[in-house]
Amino acid sequence: MHLDEFRTLLARHARADWTTAIDGVLISKVDRADPPAPAMSGAVLAVIAQGAKRLALGDRVFEYRAGQYLVASMDLPVTGQFTEADPEHPAMGFGLTLEPAMVAELLLQAGPQDVPRDGQGAVSGIAVSDASDELLDAVIRLLRLLDRPRDRTVLAPLVKREILWRLMTGEQGGVVRQLGLADSSLSHIARAVRWIREHYAQPFKVEDVAQLAGMSVSAFYRNFQAVTAMSPIQFQKQIRLQEARLLLATNPKDVTGVGHRVGYDSASQFSREYRRQFGAQPSQDAIRLRRTTPVAAGVLP
Repeated sequence: MHLDEFRTLLARHARADWTTAIDGVLISKVDRADPPAPAMSGAVLAVIAQGAKRLALGDRVFEYRAGQYLVASMDLPVTGQFTEADPEHPAMGFGLTLEPAMVAELLLQAGPQDVPRDGQGAVSGIAVSDASDELLDAVIRLLRLLDRPRDRTVLAPLVKREILWRLMTGEQGGVVRQLGLADSSLSHIARAVRWIREHYAQPFKVEDVAQLAGMSVSAFYRNFQAVTAMSPIQFQKQIRLQEARLLLATNPKDVTGVGHRVGYDSASQFSREYRRQFGAQPSQDAIRLRRTTPVAAGVLP
């Protein structure tokens, strides 16, 4: 019953750019299963109403389908692929941007007995679970507000808080709760992730980034690996290659220049690692990118 109305609402309000009239709420509708493609996850909740998707983070693979949700706690380099989607039965899903400030506010309002106590260990940056009836009900009520402009301004923020609360007290609550804790291991790693993303073209020492994150080198490396499924250097490489692919889509003839811009001093190393990541030399992939319009491959639907 929940999924029937869920699919109906998504089909009615799906747009080409995935946006909706409610800030932070996204709707996806994809009618083909494309090959795996790289993307950034964002900090987001994704709930599938129809179809299925496979997502890879480092050496971890996550699969989620109708009636399940995926939580990504920060913006991570992932590779996604719709495994069940066609024109007759498109993949459809709901997405909600997760806001650490709102998580922190709910944690402050909740009583000590209302929220499980978390340990200090790092959690994976991505997790999958079955959606509870309470979570699906809240998601559907939020989508109904797309048909009720008069109610939307007042009620949408309240329902978004309810959805967040259902996540925080659900099976993957530990992942979400750490978003709102300023001194959690996830927050420390998120600080490092942001720095690497902003300075991906620069070489760095792991010791320096660990200091930036406020952790010892051993704790930083262990927690970074737990959250991202990659070492800091592997993470930097993923960001460099994804940025290079975006640049090549608009500068297909400047392979050497693009390699230098993302931090590669060696053109041969750039080509070698690019081919290993995307299955084609940079110049060949650039031509392919200009000929196709890839389906978005991040966490959604």
